[in-house]
Amino acid sequence: MAGISLEDTSHTEKWLLHVDGSSTTQGSGSGVVITSPQGEELEFIVKFGIKASNNKAEYEVLVIGMKIAHEVGADHLTAYSDA
Repeated sequence: MAGISLEDTSHTEKWLLHVDGSSTTQGSGSGVVITSPQGEELEFIVKFGIKASNNKAEYEVLVIGMKIAHEVGADHLTAYSDA
């Protein structure tokens, strides 16, 4: 097919991102775990000073987690969320 390029990702180092949000009457927040291809884990808790649904908190922290993963060198990321 002309003009289409496919990249072989079978040898790409895969990173994992897990997020889980929560919401209370005092605000919302989420937990983030980024796992490197070697199994090293980076854990973060993100607190928001505003009320938001669990889903909204997870969507917000998903973006934050992707930015952090990019900063630590992830070029292939698989994200997991129950939102």
